[in-house]
This record gives sequence, C-alpha cells and structure tokens, in this order.
Amino acid sequence: MSSEKSPSTSEIFEDASRDKHLQNKLRTVRILDSVQTAITLLGLLMGLTVLGVSANTLSVYNYTKPLPGSFLSLWPHEFNIQPTVALVAGSAIITVLHMVALVFAKVQFLRTTSTVQVSLSFALPFFSLAAALIAVIFFYSVNASDSVDTFLSWTCRWRAVPMWTQPNWGTLCKQSKAGIYLSILLIPVEAGALALSGWLLKERKYVERYVNARKSPALS
Repeated sequence: MSSEKSPSTSEIFEDASRDKHLQNKLRTVRILDSVQTAITLLGLLMGLTVLGVSANTLSVYNYTKPLPGSFLSLWPHEFNIQPTVALVAGSAIITVLHMVALVFAKVQFLRTTSTVQVSLSFALPFFSLAAALIAVIFFYSVNASDSVDTFLSWTCRWRAVPMWTQPNWGTLCKQSKAGIYLSILLIPVEAGALALSGWLLKERKYVERYVNARKSPALS
C-alpha cells in the first residue's frame, strides 16, 4: 500500500479557508508551535546559564589551584571536580541541542519533511532530558561523599570567609548552587518539551490526514 503524500502548506491553508474545523485545528497547531518555541528558548537560556556559572568555577579553580610541590594551598589536595565537569558537559550538550531545535523550527524544508520532523521532534528534547538527568544524578552521587570535597562542599563551607581576590568563596558557592538548581529545573522543562512535541506531532498528523481525506475521490 502506498504511503500518503503529505499536503503542502498552501493546500492546507486553501482548505482551511473553507473549513471551520480545520481552522480550529490549525490554530491549535500554531499555539502549540509558539509554546514549543518558548520552551526551547527557556531551555537554551537555562543551559547557557548553567554552562556559564559552572565553567567559571572551573576557570577560577584552574587559575588558583595549587602548583605541584606547594605547601600552602587554598584548595584541598584531594578534590573532585567531576561533578562540575558533568554540569559543564551536560549544559553544553543541552545548549547545542536547543540551538539545533531553533534552527529546525525556522527551516521550512525540515518542518515539512515527515521523517526528519518525527526524528528531530522527539530526539532533541529526549537527549536534552537525558543530558540533564545524567548530569544531576552524577553530581549528587559524587557530592554525597564525605571523604572527598567538591566545589559545592568546599566553597560553601568557607563562604563566610571574606576574600578580596579569587577564589571568592561566597560567589563560587552561589554559582555552584545556581548551576545544580538550574540543572534540576531543566528536567521538568525538558520533560514538558518532550510531551509537547508528541502532542504537536499528533495535531500535525491529524491535519495532514484530514486534508488528504478531503481530497480523496471517495469523499468527493
């Protein structure tokens, strides 16, 4: 059985001009599309913020970390930076995926190509959700250790100590907390984006089938 050909945008709007039900469905698609773009922008801004604060803490550590053989150090000798590295990696992946999603939303060829649309609509929010989950789970699993300090445990322990140069413990503590809290908030944002992608795809498929059904000779 041959697959149905997706109707063109002009065909859909031509039919919508004469069909109230189709107009309502197209209005729903436009609203969902706008909400999806807004969620993508929100996720991009959150990902960029996590990337910025987490990368800054790593930069400060690399600038102020003890040299080999030094006897006086502001940082402990046994120090685990992997949780912060996980936040940097996860937020970088999320940022890139959201940029791809925004490009996808603006390129008409990709939006009207069914296979590409289905693949990207679910793949982008799914991998963003996976990146946020992995980063948060890894962060807390390592940070739960009582034997080795991390950025969060060390900087927040000394946050009350005034520093007039880097590392500023109070600022670094706030940045570490902001990075992990925003990463946690990214999880429901990405889950919502994934659910919305499914709903939007369902509405678009309904519109395509409805227009094809109206063109069917059996219904003429």
